[in-house]
Amino acid sequence: MAADTKNQASRRPQGRLIGYARVSTDEQATQAQEMELRTAGCDVIVQEHGSGASRARPALSKLLREIGAGDTLVVVRLDRLARSVSHLLEVIDDLTLKNAHFRSLRDPIDTTTPQGMFSLQVLGAVAQLERALISERTKAGIRAAKAKGKLPGNPGVREGRPEALAKMTAAQKAAYGTRVQATVNQWLPTVRRMRPDHTWDDIARVLKQRGLSWTPERLRRAVKWLIAEHLADPALLKKSPPRLPEDRLMTLVAGIHASNSDLTLREIAGQLERLHERTPRGGSKWSPSSVKNLIDRARRAGLIGGVGAG
Repeated sequence: MAADTKNQASRRPQGRLIGYARVSTDEQATQAQEMELRTAGCDVIVQEHGSGASRARPALSKLLREIGAGDTLVVVRLDRLARSVSHLLEVIDDLTLKNAHFRSLRDPIDTTTPQGMFSLQVLGAVAQLERALISERTKAGIRAAKAKGKLPGNPGVREGRPEALAKMTAAQKAAYGTRVQATVNQWLPTVRRMRPDHTWDDIARVLKQRGLSWTPERLRRAVKWLIAEHLADPALLKKSPPRLPEDRLMTLVAGIHASNSDLTLREIAGQLERLHERTPRGGSKWSPSSVKNLIDRARRAGLIGGVGAG
C-alpha cells in the first residue's frame, strides 16, 4: 500500500495545487476547510460564500478561467464544489480542456490517478442513469395527467399570472447562465483577444474552425450576460471600428495567431481558406508568405508580439 501511495504521488502533475473552499452563508467561516487544504499542500485557496443550490459561483468561475495547465483544483468534499453530479462533470470537463486536474480529499475522485478516473466514470454513468430515470418519470407523469384530463405544465403560467411568469423567467435566466458558464473557458479567451477589433461575425467564424458552433448574435448575448454578472469587461461590447479590407484581414490573422500561437503559417492559411476569406489580391488560395506579411504588419501595429508563426 505504501508503495502504491508513493507511486501515485510520483505521477502527480507538477503544477500548483489550488484549493477551493465554500460555505453556505457569509456568517460561516472557511477556516476548517482551509486548514485541510493547506495540509494537503495547497498554497493558494479560493473562498466562496453561497448556498449549495446557487448557480452563481463567481469565485469558482474566475478560478476556472485562470487555472493553468498542470494545475490541480482541490476541494475537501464534492459538495463544497458542485450543485449536482452533472455540475461536477461540467467543471471537470472545463478543467480537462485546460489540461488541469481535479481532486477531492474525502472522496475517491482524483483525475491524476487511474483509480480516481474510474470513480469519475462511475459517477458519469450514474448521472446518465439519473437523467434517463427523470425523463422516464416525467413522461409517465404527463401521460397519467392527460389520461385524467389534466393539462401538463404550470397552471399559473398558462393563466398568465404575473408571479408565476416572473418565477418562470427567473428560472430560464438562471438556466441560461448555467449553460454559458459551462462552456465559457472554451470561447471567452478568443473573444477577449479579438474584441473589439473584430466583428462578432469574424469571431464566430474563427470559433467555428475550432469546432464551436456560435452565431454572432448568440455570442454577443452570452458576453452581455457575463458583463451583467461582472464576469467580463464591458469594453468587449464596444463597436468595432470600420476598417479597410486589408486592415480587417490583418486583424483577423492577428486574432487567429493570438488564439493559438502554435499554428504554422500554412495552418493559418488553411483556416483562412475554410473561412472563405479572399487574399489581399482577391484570390481564394492563401500562401504562407501572404499570411506572414499580414502577421508582420500586425506586429508592427502592436496587435501581436513575440516570434511569428513558422
